[in-house]
Amino acid sequence: MNVLEEWTARVCRELGVDPAQVDRTLVLDLTRDVAHGVARPAAPLTAYLLGLAQGAGTAGPDAAGRLSRMAKDWAEETAGTRSIETPPVEAPGDT
Repeated sequence: MNVLEEWTARVCRELGVDPAQVDRTLVLDLTRDVAHGVARPAAPLTAYLLGLAQGAGTAGPDAAGRLSRMAKDWAEETAGTRSIETPPVEAPGDT
C-alpha cells in the first residue's frame, strides 16, 4: 500500500466513509485542473465544495468533469489578465 492509499484509508475510517466510494483519480485530476487553471489554493477548496455538494445530493455524476472544464475555461478566459496581487509597500513614516 502506498502513502496515498494508506492515508485515504485512514481518513475514510476516521470519517466513516466507504473507501470504495472514493475515486482518488477523479479528485486528483480535478484538483490538478483547478490548481493549474485557476490558482493552487482554489484546488482544495473546490474539492471540498464538491464533497459538500455530493453529501447534499446536489452534485450530479458529471460534477467533477464540469468543474474541471470550468477551470480550463477560466484559464483560457483570463490568460494574460491574471496577476498575483502583492500588497503595497509602505514607505517609512507612512503609518
